[in-house]
Amino acid sequence: MPTHRHRPSLTVMPRSRDGTTSSSLERGEDPHHGLSIKQELEWKPGKQEYAVMITLAIISLMVALDATILVSVLPTLAIDLGGTATDAFWAGTSYLLSCAVCQPFIAALSDIFGRKEMLIFSVLFFTLGTVLCAPIAKNFTVFFAGRSVQGIGGGGIITMGQVIFADIVPLRQRPKYFSLVLAAWALGSVLGPLIGGLFVEKAFWSWCFYINLPFCALGLVLIPCYVKLTTQRTSLRSKLGRVDWLGGFLFIGGLTSFLVGMSWGGVQFEWSSAQVIAPMVVGVLSVAMSVVWESYGAREPFLRPQLFCSGSALAAYACALFQGFILFCALYYVPFYFTAVRFKKPTQSGLDIFPVTCLLLPGSIVVSLISTRTGHYRWAIWSGWAITAVGCGLLKFFDTDTPTPVWAVILAVFGIGHGILLTSVNVGIQAISRVEDAGRAAAMYAFMRTMGMSIGVAVGGTVFQNLMIKKLDELGMPEEIAHNSEAFVLQMAAMDPDDPVRVGALEAYVAGFHGVYWTITGASVAAFLVSLFMKRHSMDKMLATRFVLEGARTSNLPSDPPIMTNGITIQTSTSSQDKFSMQDTPRHLPPLFRHSPMPSAFDSESTYTVAKSNHDEEKPDSPSPMEPQELEAHTVEVEQAAVAYFVEASGKIVPVDILPEHQPVSQMGSVFEYSGQQKEEEQPRYPLWEPQSEEDEVEIDKDASPEELFERAWGNGSIHSASTEEELAEQEAVIADLAPEWMQERRGNERAESRASV
Repeated sequence: MPTHRHRPSLTVMPRSRDGTTSSSLERGEDPHHGLSIKQELEWKPGKQEYAVMITLAIISLMVALDATILVSVLPTLAIDLGGTATDAFWAGTSYLLSCAVCQPFIAALSDIFGRKEMLIFSVLFFTLGTVLCAPIAKNFTVFFAGRSVQGIGGGGIITMGQVIFADIVPLRQRPKYFSLVLAAWALGSVLGPLIGGLFVEKAFWSWCFYINLPFCALGLVLIPCYVKLTTQRTSLRSKLGRVDWLGGFLFIGGLTSFLVGMSWGGVQFEWSSAQVIAPMVVGVLSVAMSVVWESYGAREPFLRPQLFCSGSALAAYACALFQGFILFCALYYVPFYFTAVRFKKPTQSGLDIFPVTCLLLPGSIVVSLISTRTGHYRWAIWSGWAITAVGCGLLKFFDTDTPTPVWAVILAVFGIGHGILLTSVNVGIQAISRVEDAGRAAAMYAFMRTMGMSIGVAVGGTVFQNLMIKKLDELGMPEEIAHNSEAFVLQMAAMDPDDPVRVGALEAYVAGFHGVYWTITGASVAAFLVSLFMKRHSMDKMLATRFVLEGARTSNLPSDPPIMTNGITIQTSTSSQDKFSMQDTPRHLPPLFRHSPMPSAFDSESTYTVAKSNHDEEKPDSPSPMEPQELEAHTVEVEQAAVAYFVEASGKIVPVDILPEHQPVSQMGSVFEYSGQQKEEEQPRYPLWEPQSEEDEVEIDKDASPEELFERAWGNGSIHSASTEEELAEQEAVIADLAPEWMQERRGNERAESRASV
């Protein structure tokens, strides 16, 4: 049938309970790739998937290398660019700030402009920032600008890697194959401090950025060739019109203001000063305004509040925040300890953290394989946080003369614990989220982890400097040493070992490092306690994305599947009869039938058909399991804020709620399935809108308009909402048995709104 691009329509087909004749989705088939749950457990990547994974691994290695390569060169960088310890501090902070604040917006833009397009955009920005930092920067002002641009690109690369993996790899298999990207990330983290030290000793610090350029060039070649995910083909003007510019401005601007104020606190200004309080307050208000706008005003919001719909989700994202906070503090202050207290050269400092970085990968791989095989992940989160807490606590033994075997074992413990967390927290977040939110959940994990790193910059720097100043005051030494801690390391190395200034300064450095280590120990314990609130969720989830890898083994399967909602499967139809305006529907719909935002594929000017089947008429003795039935169609004119609506099934009026993030299919499919042996009373019953008694059954009048049918069903109680907490709980229990997993989760999201309406 021809495709109606501007006036699509939807046809509804009831599903059967009979296992042999149920709809494709009830059999557990992937709504976009046609894979059953069993097939997903046995899923293996083809050449196209491997090509995408390798491409993502290469650019991930570049980002990891860039994130850690400056650790060993900050003292030299501060001197060469004529800066202070504060300037060196902002060399890392400017990158992390821009990296964090742009990630959710870039993920949302990829839904509009496409995955490949936003990944290319991110690599281009990263390349531009690299050029600004290396050959152009002659002072810290230009250097900060370059690092900020680089951060936008790096954040986009991190986010798009997570999102694309969620598009092409089933969740059950995702931990195992994401280990390829983690391996590249771990390799970059290992080589970063080592290569940075070599460049400082043998060449010049600008080579820390020149080394990125070959990776950028390779990425810009590989991405267009292999990262080919299908996207909507609409005009640029249409795409720009869908972007939530106001929400993005409020969120990015507010978060930047908040993090800048937090980064200033205790480092450049007192925490109680206006320079710190004002930007933090403005930032909080701006972010709050963005959340309100996203919830009530945005046509196509870039934030999804439903990602934080449960206690398990909040606990999981908190773990991601703690994870970034602890990892940054460790990767920054452990090498700095070796440089400042043990007087190691930059190259040697990079080698000394090898026990951490080399054990991240084995720990992650083991967890990936076990989680994929068993389908469980909470044990890994709990054990990972417990081991990490032990490793952080042992860091307090780092002193001026800690034996090498001691600190090596301590770092190994920390590395194993954090390696376990790298995979398990990410998997937990995606298991908790709805299948259609998998990509955004993965992006939110990356955002929360990077946010933790940004907060780690502020908190770690404040704790280190304040405790160092306190110790210097006790020893009667000048506070300027703490304010220029990176640059003073080179002066201290040239002093006599018995010089009182050197001895006192070493004590102050150790005090500062211990303060940071105690801080991350407390954060690890807090994360462990928070993780206990995570409930178990299944990893056996189907892919639900409209972004399909071109040329992959699944690309020849239906890319525009039926959509299942409330036990009803929806397919397109081109028929159109009576129009029904959503403005005529009662506004006191139960919360389950109200859903905003509208799917991006639907708009308020389009008309959608909701069909009424005549399946109660005489049936053939031996129908084909997939035999289409004739339908009488009514057309529903869809409004932006409301989506519910009708189909007649088994003599009842059943509201239909369109799922978000799905497009209507482009051609007619099998519109009705049934079993000749099935009895009418075995048809699925929907507890939220069942008739209250047999007398209240809605008699179907073929001449009645949809408006009349709905008013009749509503008036006699065929459609009703819960009136008590007990009834609500009972209804939810029935849904848990009848409905798909996403429906269970979604109903829980609506409880607060339902209580308010009662």
